[in-house]
Amino acid sequence: MPSTLRDVVIAGAGMAGLHAAEALRRKGFEGRVTLVGAEPYAPYSRPPLSKEALTGIGMEPSGGGPGWLAGHRSLRLIDDADLAGLELDFRPGTRAVGLDPGAREVTVTGSDGRTVPLRYDGLIIATGARARRPETGLAGVHVLRTLDDAEAVRAEFDSAGRVVVVGAGFVGAEVAASARAVGMDVTLVEAAPTPLTRAIDPRVGAVFTELHRENGVDVRLGVGVAGFEGGERVERVRLADGTAIEASLVVAGLGVRLNTEWLLGSGVDLLDDGAVLCDEYSETSVPGVYAVGDLANWPHPRFGGRIRLEHWTNASEQGTAAAHNLLAGEGRVPFTPVPYFWSDQYKKKIQLLGQGAPADQVAFVHGSPEDRKFVAFLGRGGMLTGVLGLRSTPRTMRYRALLEKPTTWHEALDAAGVSPAR
Repeated sequence: MPSTLRDVVIAGAGMAGLHAAEALRRKGFEGRVTLVGAEPYAPYSRPPLSKEALTGIGMEPSGGGPGWLAGHRSLRLIDDADLAGLELDFRPGTRAVGLDPGAREVTVTGSDGRTVPLRYDGLIIATGARARRPETGLAGVHVLRTLDDAEAVRAEFDSAGRVVVVGAGFVGAEVAASARAVGMDVTLVEAAPTPLTRAIDPRVGAVFTELHRENGVDVRLGVGVAGFEGGERVERVRLADGTAIEASLVVAGLGVRLNTEWLLGSGVDLLDDGAVLCDEYSETSVPGVYAVGDLANWPHPRFGGRIRLEHWTNASEQGTAAAHNLLAGEGRVPFTPVPYFWSDQYKKKIQLLGQGAPADQVAFVHGSPEDRKFVAFLGRGGMLTGVLGLRSTPRTMRYRALLEKPTTWHEALDAAGVSPAR
C-alpha cells in the first residue's frame, strides 16, 4: 500500500461505506479510518424497509417509539462487537459539508452544529442519495429511503387504510405489495406505460402490471400526478387526466437526488445529474479520492459505456473494490462487475443480472409470462445485456457467466438451448 497513507476518511456509513471500511482492515490497513454517517444509526440495510419493516413480519417492536427499527437484527449490517473490532473513528449523525483537496481535508458538521475539518490521505465518497419528495405540505404524504422514513410510513400502515403509491419503480412496487399483504386498498400510479420502466424492458415489465392486478392493486399507468388535496392531511390524489383517487396515505417513489452538493467547487468532477465522474478504478478527478455506490458513474466495457447503479450489491462490491484500489498503488484493478438486483413482491422473487433496459431483443428462454415463472434474456446491438428471472433463481444465476464476458445474442440463445427463431 502507498507508504504515505495514514488516515482514510469514508464519507457515508451505508452499505458502500461500511464495506470499504471492512475491506481496508481486511487488507491490513492499520492507520486511522474515520467513518462519517449523516444518520444517527449504525450501518443498516435498506431493502427490508419497503417489505418487512412495513408489514411487521418478524419485526414486531419490543418497545416502540422513534428508532425502534434500528435495533432489529434483520436490518443491521454489522453487530456492535464486529463494528468495534474494526477500530473505526465512527461518527454517526455527522454530515460531510465540504472538501478541500489542496489541504486534504473534509469538513463535517455534527448533530451538535459544530463544524470541524478531518484530515485525510485517502478519501472514499459514499454519501449516497436521498429520496425526491413531492411538493406538498400535507401530512400523510411520505417517501421511503431511510429508517426514519420507514418508521413514519409504518406508523400509518394498517389493514383499514387506502394507500396511493406514486411511482412503480422497485421501491413503489414493493410498497404496493407490502400494503396488499396487510390488507390495504392500494392504487399504484405510474407515468410510464409499464412498471419498472427504467430497469426492465416494457415487454417484460408488462408481466408485473398483471402481477399487481392479480393481487388486487388498482394500477394506473401512463398518467402522472397533478397534485395532492386535503385539509391538513392528504385526502385525495389528483391525476393529470383529471381523475381523483381517495387516499389516507401516500407513499411516493419518485427516484433520488444524489448527495453530492457538498462537492461543488472542490475539483471533483460532477455530471449534470450530480453523479461523481470516476475512472475504471472508481477514482475521481482528484487523485486519492474515490467514489462508490449510488453516486458513482464509471466506465464499464460491457454495459453501454458509462453506468451508475443504485443496487445493494453494487454498493457492497464497489466499496470493497475502491478500498483495494486505494491501497494497491500500481496493482489497481478495474471495477467491472455483473450488475445484480433482486426484489420480492407477492412472495415471488425477481432477479436481474446485467441491464434490463434499454433492449432491442427479448426472449423468454425458460418458462412463460403466463405461468408467472420464467427466465428472459435481454439484448442490445446483437449482444446479451441482461437476464431477468421470476421465480427462477437457480436458472437465472446459472447465466451470470454469460454476462462476465462479451456474449452475442446467438451465443446466449445457444447456451440456453433455444432456437434464435423463438
